[in-house]
Amino acid sequence: MTSLMPTPIQPPDSFPFVAVSGAPRERGLQYGKAVPDRIRRSIALYGGTLDELGLDAAHRQRLIGAFADHIARFGAHYLEEMRGIAEGAGVPLDDIILINARTEVVAQARRETNQPEAEDDVDGCTGAVILPERSASGHLIHGQNWDWRAECAETAIVLRVARDDGPDFVTFVEAGGLARCGFNQAGIAITANYIESDRDYREIGVPLVLIRRKVLEQKHFALALRVVAATPKTCSNNMMVSSAEGYAIDFECAPEEVFPLYPEDGLLVHANHWVSPVALAKLKDAGLLGDSFYRDKRVARLLDKPKLTTEDLKAAFFDDFAAPFAVCRPVLPNSAGDLSATVAMIVMDAKAGYMDVAPLPAHNRDFTRYSLHDAPVSLARAAE
Repeated sequence: MTSLMPTPIQPPDSFPFVAVSGAPRERGLQYGKAVPDRIRRSIALYGGTLDELGLDAAHRQRLIGAFADHIARFGAHYLEEMRGIAEGAGVPLDDIILINARTEVVAQARRETNQPEAEDDVDGCTGAVILPERSASGHLIHGQNWDWRAECAETAIVLRVARDDGPDFVTFVEAGGLARCGFNQAGIAITANYIESDRDYREIGVPLVLIRRKVLEQKHFALALRVVAATPKTCSNNMMVSSAEGYAIDFECAPEEVFPLYPEDGLLVHANHWVSPVALAKLKDAGLLGDSFYRDKRVARLLDKPKLTTEDLKAAFFDDFAAPFAVCRPVLPNSAGDLSATVAMIVMDAKAGYMDVAPLPAHNRDFTRYSLHDAPVSLARAAE
């Protein structure tokens, strides 16, 4: 078990819950008004990075504007929702676009200013899916540890979106963003984690946040898979998509090509390195993290049981082998002096309609359950 240690960022009891409904602009207004302080913290986090890179206002506007054009072509309603968020929070639209394209904008800014990324300043994660045949409940279980900047424990929220034009969904997301990981009313769930290749940042594509959001808008598993496989991207990413009907596929995505990985013995597990033999024969893994090579194996090993529960998946994600560079990572400074950590543990049962989320799980073992229909429930208090 990871020992609880002092941390400069105290784990919150839970992440704020925001429920919105209506047309895109109205949903955005409700969202922005609900968590303006967290949205401003998100803006400060990534806007501050652009300031540190020395971008002036014109350079910043040009970078963000290029991605805004791609978002508009991908779906004009996404920009409408962002306008609503900006208006509700009282911030410029460009700042909301920045949050939704932060991976691409910051990386492109580093390249244009010839400033390399810190080796360990990456969006990590360990993700896993347990198929129904390995699940004690017969339900598919899908989850991940999200490793990123520890400050995001103070910016993330859980968002529930009631839609008139498709399935409702719940997503764990950075405040101001449209989606990160989550599940929808049709039983489709998605998690995603960092990988990098030598094909990245040659062309501008659709920001990863928008691809994940569109997956959560789909009524059918096949259409969700098509969104991941067919949408051009700016950079590589690993996206794990599951259906409560009982299947999951992991896509290692290069900007213009995807490499599917399929479950073995009822399990899918992925960390932050390329695994597909086809991918490794065609591209170079440009973002190797040393701990990635054992994190996925550790989780798979800990899930080596005939029948598994959500508690088994949580226990595997709490693994502290080789700490601090473990599956469950405590708050620690990275090589750039910023703080990194496993920001959240998210475990989803889309068939039952809930996700359990624990903030900074290396320092906190209490989960809150968020669902499609009910108010959030503290599982720690429920256990008492």
